[in-house]
Amino acid sequence: MASQTWNAEAYDRNARFVSDLGMPVVELLDPPPDLVDAARKSGLNVSLTDAAQMDFHAEFDAVFSNAVLHWIKDADRVIEKVSAALKPGGRFVAECGGHKNIETIHDALVSELDTRGYDGGAASPWYFPTAQEYEERLTRAGFRVDYIEVIPRPTRLPGDILGFLETFAGTFAAVLPVAERQAYLEDVRNRVRPALCAEDGTWTADYTRLRFKACK
Repeated sequence: MASQTWNAEAYDRNARFVSDLGMPVVELLDPPPDLVDAARKSGLNVSLTDAAQMDFHAEFDAVFSNAVLHWIKDADRVIEKVSAALKPGGRFVAECGGHKNIETIHDALVSELDTRGYDGGAASPWYFPTAQEYEERLTRAGFRVDYIEVIPRPTRLPGDILGFLETFAGTFAAVLPVAERQAYLEDVRNRVRPALCAEDGTWTADYTRLRFKACK
């Protein structure tokens, strides 16, 4: 499967709402203000790595994630890596796409590839679990789940849904020859328009979010 390509400028333009609307999960993390200030003053040790390839061992009091976990289909491996990274009693707090997240959009992306003779389901990079399913995964890995919920959150997009598709649907479009990709995205747009576009031209994506707090 082709990997998703990210562009910071396009993400900020078409998907800034992802980070803005993720603030409640930051509150769930409840980071101590004095420690945050100290970290800012001393400078953060930042590394870039695949979440499923993390190699930390009992180093952190908390692991926080927003809008990432649904991009990783091997959920058990990520949970295992997070558990290994946490100290005893450490917190794993996250929000990601939950069951039925962007279901209308996802179905259209898959169907439009299917009609072109491709396996649309195989092109999907996403994993949108139920609260029960993810709680079971966390519990099997030794976490105590203090809170977990799937929250419907229809989200008004900052512009036309085509910008959303160009930002997030890269693995679907990558199945096609380059010359056919724009027409594919426009056909997806037309397919979802009756459900997601209001009479005034505003678009609303059918988001649901899985939010949880678990302790090691």
